[in-house]
Amino acid sequence: MTSTQLTLVRHGRTIWHAENRYAGVSDVPLDDTGRAQAAALAEWAREHPHDVLVCSPVSRARQTTAPVAAALGVEAEVVADLREVDFGIAEGRTLAELRAADPAVADAFVADPVRHPFPGAEPPAAAAERVLGALRGVVERHCGTSVLVVAHNTALRLALCAWLGIPLAHYRDVLPRLDNAAATRLRVPADPARPPALLGLNVPTRSAQIQRRT
Repeated sequence: MTSTQLTLVRHGRTIWHAENRYAGVSDVPLDDTGRAQAAALAEWAREHPHDVLVCSPVSRARQTTAPVAAALGVEAEVVADLREVDFGIAEGRTLAELRAADPAVADAFVADPVRHPFPGAEPPAAAAERVLGALRGVVERHCGTSVLVVAHNTALRLALCAWLGIPLAHYRDVLPRLDNAAATRLRVPADPARPPALLGLNVPTRSAQIQRRT
C-alpha cells in the first residue's frame, strides 16, 4: 500500500513569539518577519509542490497558509483540532515572568509538563491525542498523496512525540522547538499500526539572505 508524505510546518512569527510569550489559543497575527516567512514558504512550496494543503483555524496559521495556497493553486483545508494548546495562566506571558510570579508553578512545569501543566491549561496528553488524531485523519482522507500542514509549535511537538513513541514528559527536551516556517517531513505508512519515518526536522524553507535579515 502507498505511504503518505506529510510535511509539518509551524506558522510564521508573531510579536509574542519574538518575545517568547506563550500564544496558545490567543489570536495574535503575524508580524513583518512572520509575513516574510510566509512569503518565503510559498516560494519554497512552488519548488516542492504538495497535493493537499491543511491548516489550523488560528489566524497566524491561516495567514501563513494563504500565500502557500496561492502558490500551489489549491484551497486549504482547515482542521479545528490542529489548533495550538491552551496554556492557561501562561497565555501572553514569558516563562521568566511566570517564574517571577510563581516559581513553584514554573519549576514544576519545566520538570514535568505532563504531570504539572500550567493552571487552566489543556493537559498535554489530551492535546497530543487531539492533534495526532487530526493528523491521522488527514492521512486517512488523503492517503498516498503529499500533504503540507501548517500548525503550531507545541501542538505539533506533542503529536510528534506521541506518534514516534517519545514520552510526552520529555517533549521540551527532545524537541526544544520547531522553527517558524521550517519543514518537518514524515513518511506515513498506510498501515496505521506502524509509526511514521522521520525524514527531516526543522528543514529551513527560507533563503540564507532572508534568514540574515530576520
